[in-house]
Amino acid sequence: MERYFSSDFTLAILGGGQLGKMMLYDTRKYDIRTKVLDPSAEAPCRIACDEFRQGELMDYDTVMDFAADADVVTFEIEHVNVDALEQLEKDGKKVYPSAKTLRIIQDKGIQKQFYVDNEIPTAGFTLFADKEALLKAVEENAVTLPFVWKSTRGGYDGRGVSVIKTREDLSGLPDVECMAEDFIPFENELAVIVARNPAGEHKTYPVVEMEFHPTANQVEYVICPARIPDDIASKARKVADDVSEAFKHTGLLAVEMFQTKDGDILVNEVAPRPHNSGHYSIEGSYTNQFEQHIRAILNLPLGDTSSKTGAVMVNLVGDKNHQGKAKYQNIEKIMALPGVTPHIYGKKETRPFRKMGHVTIASEDINRAREIAEEVKKTIRVISEKA
Repeated sequence: MERYFSSDFTLAILGGGQLGKMMLYDTRKYDIRTKVLDPSAEAPCRIACDEFRQGELMDYDTVMDFAADADVVTFEIEHVNVDALEQLEKDGKKVYPSAKTLRIIQDKGIQKQFYVDNEIPTAGFTLFADKEALLKAVEENAVTLPFVWKSTRGGYDGRGVSVIKTREDLSGLPDVECMAEDFIPFENELAVIVARNPAGEHKTYPVVEMEFHPTANQVEYVICPARIPDDIASKARKVADDVSEAFKHTGLLAVEMFQTKDGDILVNEVAPRPHNSGHYSIEGSYTNQFEQHIRAILNLPLGDTSSKTGAVMVNLVGDKNHQGKAKYQNIEKIMALPGVTPHIYGKKETRPFRKMGHVTIASEDINRAREIAEEVKKTIRVISEKA
């Protein structure tokens, strides 16, 4: 085994946001040397890595230069230069997840076709080169309302996704390559995180239930374990395993799914990295998702994915009426509640619906944890200091 710990071995992380910051908690625990690249001088990762470099993740030369002296390269955001990752692999560098995996996932149209080609259950869809082609299809009733509009590239944290219920909803869409996806009247939105290492070992985390904000298209609550029958949970974990096997990825793969009213499981989309749906695992699991990602990409034995306790995660997002220097109003009140642990990401500026942190509520009684989560959501506000 390579000497990862207390050595000159270097792990390069592309992206310096909150996911990278939480990954660094565990690289510090294991004394693994890290370097991070991010466009922002104020990136949350800057305080915990051994070397921080400011630079553009989509710039080929910047990524190549940054990763030149690293032993393993990983990423905490999909918007990175894949051509550079491919070249690094050709040069003999270990890049996990692979450039091939990321190239499929970066484009939602290619990702959806991948599911069809690999017989993974997913909602029906039609691809369009631009807005004009989509509007023509709607006019000719080739696409019927309602449907889910998705930009094939660049969507993140609820952006690039709209539910189109009326023809008036079409007017505000950008003129980009896109897809019209069948609207699924689902029972639940679920997620399963799968970890795989190069040796082929793989493990799944328990199924979580996700509740979304009605307008921001962002997850508000993640509930583990999901409040679903055992047979549905088994089916969801099996589908997630099938997706993981199709990608043959290394690292984490978060698989987001719909449970239909008939009990079917349809894959929505995936993320090849630690994911919002796994934040509960810091307090709730024997091996949290960030440590598991590190174990996987370093080809170490995977940790125990089972839960120590029930847990609910609440996203802390910027108040819709505030922008400016961040202030966490009433945080001391939520810290007095049982089982509550806040995580503040270190973003200095708040803006409407920006992810600023999360709160985990740990409890053996998942319904009680969900009640406390509701209280947390109603109590704490991320506002601007001068407002």
